[in-house]
Amino acid sequence: MVNRAFRSTGYFIEYLALLLSILSVWTVMARQGHLNTIILPAPNSILETIIDLVADGALFTNMFISVSRVLQGYFLAALLGISLGILIGLSKHLDRITELIIQMIKPIPPIAWIPLVILWFGIGESGKVFLIFLGGFFTILINVVDGIHQTDPKLVEVSRSMETPFWKHIALMVIPGAAPNIFTGLRTGLSSCWMCVVAAELVSSTTGLGYLIMDARQFGQTDIVIVGMLTIGIVGKLMDSLLRFVEKKTLRWI
Repeated sequence: MVNRAFRSTGYFIEYLALLLSILSVWTVMARQGHLNTIILPAPNSILETIIDLVADGALFTNMFISVSRVLQGYFLAALLGISLGILIGLSKHLDRITELIIQMIKPIPPIAWIPLVILWFGIGESGKVFLIFLGGFFTILINVVDGIHQTDPKLVEVSRSMETPFWKHIALMVIPGAAPNIFTGLRTGLSSCWMCVVAAELVSSTTGLGYLIMDARQFGQTDIVIVGMLTIGIVGKLMDSLLRFVEKKTLRWI
């Protein structure tokens, strides 16, 4: 326990030293005129922008709106991705007929869906949530299917030989066996959902971090663009850390 604490402290010091080194070099280069501050503002300018955006409430307001959209799309992606993933993973027939469709649709970037999303959902919230859902769904689905395929066949055979009811078989054998892959899919899917926020908030939006970034870009406000990007990165990391904590507790219990 003590060694782990020292190791964690050491990692933190290393990360902090790296961050301070980057900020120091960045600041010196900006002050000496080696950087075009319109393209890349100095750290102190970005800090002032953060303070201003926090003071007028714009940062937190847009952050909470984006978090709400991400959570809606993510939970929908997780629910359908896990459910369909289990069904496809347990059925060789379903796996065979859906594999081609999934592999064809998965590479299509969410931004390419925007014209169809506007036609299907209009310019309301449902279209934005759908784009975020697309970002996480296929990642979660594929990881769940792979996890079920990697479940120990002997456990499956034992469960079938005992004529275990279908839902009990899923709860006691399938999900625990596929749990590591399921959590990998959930974490990767969450990251993908955050990557889709900017694309989703291009759909006639006047709120959210994606809107904040794109609106600032139009007016050449690079400092606000960077603040928006940093906010997405920090919030995404915090949500991933929470999910990783749940993963550790769950896998230890299983």
